[in-house]
Parts: sequence; structure tokens; C-alpha cells
Amino acid sequence: MELWGKRDDMVVHEREPFNAEPPRVALARERQTPVGVFYSRNHGPIPDIDPRAWRLRVDGLVGHRLELSLRELRERFEEVEIKATLQCAGNRRAGLAAVRDIPGEASWGPGATATARWSGVRLRDVLAEAGLESQAAHIAFSAPDVSRKADPPQPYGGSIPATKARSPEVLLAWAMNGEPLPRVHGGPLRAVVPGWIGARSVKWLTRITARSQPSTSYFQTTAYRILPAGADPARAEPGTGISLGPLPVNCDILTPDNGAQLPPGPTEIMGYALAGDGRIVARVDVSPDAGGDWRQAELDPADSPWVWQHWRTTLDLPAGERHVTARAWDSTGALMPESPRSLWNPRGYGNNSWARVHVTCR
Repeated sequence: MELWGKRDDMVVHEREPFNAEPPRVALARERQTPVGVFYSRNHGPIPDIDPRAWRLRVDGLVGHRLELSLRELRERFEEVEIKATLQCAGNRRAGLAAVRDIPGEASWGPGATATARWSGVRLRDVLAEAGLESQAAHIAFSAPDVSRKADPPQPYGGSIPATKARSPEVLLAWAMNGEPLPRVHGGPLRAVVPGWIGARSVKWLTRITARSQPSTSYFQTTAYRILPAGADPARAEPGTGISLGPLPVNCDILTPDNGAQLPPGPTEIMGYALAGDGRIVARVDVSPDAGGDWRQAELDPADSPWVWQHWRTTLDLPAGERHVTARAWDSTGALMPESPRSLWNPRGYGNNSWARVHVTCR
């Protein structure tokens, strides 16, 4: 934890590559997540890049190619700041793994979600400078971190549609919470794609390519896709399943912790909710009895459609075992599905079923 500046009680799923999330209660304290609490999701060894020698290439379906240093990015483009929540596509996978085993995938809890202030330049400004051509329908990101889990082993990459890339919230970020972007979070430069799965916010960015088709990276064509429940991930052909992009509405309970022992009586329940691509959370309901009765929670105002909203309520919990449950609705009226059974898939992505914690009051 000391190497990457993380708190000592992080839940470490892998040490190499480093994958870790904070305990859920750590996310309840602040709406902006400190760097030491922010989850870390990696596919290969974390590269050590000299910011002075680093260059960003912009090529593909553009009028002219660019090669930019950090200094040139700062001097040639307007610096902007945006607060945005990132969420891993495997967030809350443990809930799916409880339904059926998911071999080879880490059982992430609810902590693969966090919010930061990101500073950098708009991707659309850089693409405009390069002269993005009309037939460019996708923008691909490339990084130097090589994943041995890819088939064949390859550097990380992925793409987003050009329509999303030209949206003003999509950044090329060099700072996080007012400080230079830490190495563990993609320094010296990363993409930040608010409202989309964290996998598309590519870290250690070295190349941006305008394409007519999505990226051919393993992480675009094979990983980060929802396969049919009966599919074998080891045998699935590239392009099989649903490619993940915009986040669905989701929420979880941060306090009390799952398995907590509490005194009977009034108990504060607190959590987060996130609506996804351009939407906001409209309502959060909380139940003291696994969905028998519901109470509407107090919901923090939406500062931005790209940021989570914390919520809270007080429930009078009687003695005994209790299953506290929460569900969120977004601004389109979409509701989280009740059961993780209906969402199970072989890679364990996209669990946005009702949030549940089991507590004992005595």
C-alpha cells in the first residue's frame, strides 16, 4: 500500500497487476475521494514513464498527425477541470459470484467506484487541432501497459464513439484532485470518459487514433463484453456479446458494513448512487426488511450528471437479523433490477441489482 500511496486497509484482489478497492465505509466520508482511497484497476504492470520524454501521438483519420509533449498540451489548449465519478465494469461482482462462480475474475465489492477532480484539456479540442475527418466514427486509445491476461498478451487499449469523444466532459487529464496525476492512476496523462465504464478511461495514454471502426484491442473486442449466461469466455469469438460503454443506474450501501453488529433502534443508513451517461439519480429507496417496506432516502443534489450522489436515511431496526436493501431510480425512470440472478454473466460485469447488507441487531 505504501508504494502506491494507498490506505493500509485496502482490499487487495491482486498484487501484480495491482488491483485494490477501499472498504465500503471509507467511501462514505467525502463526496470527493482522496487519492489514497481511490480504487485501482490494472491489467498489467504499472509503467514508469518519464514525463519529460513522454509524447502523445494523434493519428488515423485526421487531417494531420500530432505529436505533443505535456508542455505543448498545456500551452496550446485551454485547461479545464471537471469532477467525475469513475466506476469499474466489475464493480459489485461479488454479488454475481454469490449466484454462481465466476472463475478467473476478482470478486470486487462496491468500492470500485470513486470521484475526483480531473484537470487537463478537452479531447475534442485536440481532435479539432488534428483535423478530425468526417468518416472517423470511433476514437481509440492506446497505452504501454502489457497485459498477460490478454490473448495474445498485448498493451492495453480501447475506444469510444466519436460522438462521445467530442462531448465537452471527456478529458485528457494530467491532474487529479489538484495534484499531478499519480503514476498508479495513469500519470503523466490519461483519458477520463465520464458516465462510461472505467475501462474506457485509458491510463498512461500514449496514442489516440481516429478510426472508422471500434478498436481491435482485446479489451474492446473480447474483454468488457457481456456474454450470454451459457457462453464459455475462453471460447467466445471476438465481437461476441454486448460491448460495455455507458453505465447503468447503480447504488450501494456504505454504512453500516455488511455483517455489522448493531444495537437495536434508530440506525443511519448511508450510501452512494450513480446514474451513468448524462443522467442523474432521481430517487433512492431503502428497506429495513429486504424489500417489504420502503422509505425514500434523502438524496444529495446533483452537482453534475457525471458525479455520484450520496444518500442517507434513518431506519428503526428491531432486534434480530436484518437485510437492509437499497434501490435507485434515474432521471429517465429506470429502476435497478431486483435480483443479481437475472444479471449473471460469465465475466461478472454490470451488477446493478438492488444493494443489500446483512446486519444483526442485539
